[in-house]
Amino acid sequence: MVVEFVAGIAVNSLALISDAAHMATDVIGLGMALAAITLAKRPATLQRTYGLYRLEVLAALANGALLFGVAGYVIVEAIQRFSEPPDVPGVPLLVVSTIGLLINIVSFRLLMAGSRESLNIRGAYLEVLADLLGSVGVIAAAVVLLTTGWAYADPIVGVAIGLFILPRTWRLSRQALRILLEVAPPHIDLGELRAAILSVDGVVDIHDLHVWTVTSGLEAASGHIVVSPEHDYHGVLDEILIVLRDDYSIDHPTIQCEPMAFDEAPRAV
Repeated sequence: MVVEFVAGIAVNSLALISDAAHMATDVIGLGMALAAITLAKRPATLQRTYGLYRLEVLAALANGALLFGVAGYVIVEAIQRFSEPPDVPGVPLLVVSTIGLLINIVSFRLLMAGSRESLNIRGAYLEVLADLLGSVGVIAAAVVLLTTGWAYADPIVGVAIGLFILPRTWRLSRQALRILLEVAPPHIDLGELRAAILSVDGVVDIHDLHVWTVTSGLEAASGHIVVSPEHDYHGVLDEILIVLRDDYSIDHPTIQCEPMAFDEAPRAV
């Protein structure tokens, strides 16, 4: 990051500066991700009943905000440069961007496995992936400058890096916001889940059904089940828990069973 900043300012390359700025968010983002993972390992307390799991999601959202800022800066700066593109030497651009590419490949490989299991690590993984492709773009700009001298290659690559960051950042931020707002996980159809519970023998009705994500890989659910008087509560509850666990990967359910008489009373929607 430091090398790209210094070289980018020295040779007046927006492509290098934008790639370095994105790497700067990586440094901050990876630091927050590491801090969140470390703090999330602390046990739950009487006040923090879920522990600090949500710090992982907050770190992912903060990463998204940083990336939006960097992308906006790069795009605005590139547009200004289109009117009068500066002279940028190709050799320093090529050398520095190649070094950046090699470092990003190493980081990319290290984060690949964990990105499938953690939203937090996925945020860091996406940042490094964007950096890797950004380095490829800077190398391409350097080659164009060396072979043709076309000055617009540098600001065009700068805009391309900014535009590449935005959609991925939006998806990451939207996923983090869904968790913070306790929206049902996108892979769970609540109508289908409700029907599956109602199909359990002995279930007469279900109300106050809620499903949410605590953090990556930890889904929770709660609900009130009305049980017919001919059936045993324990047996019905066991069947419902099996459905939630095996069919919907919900391992943290809280289900309250009620007799049919309770079903006549007013209830929350």
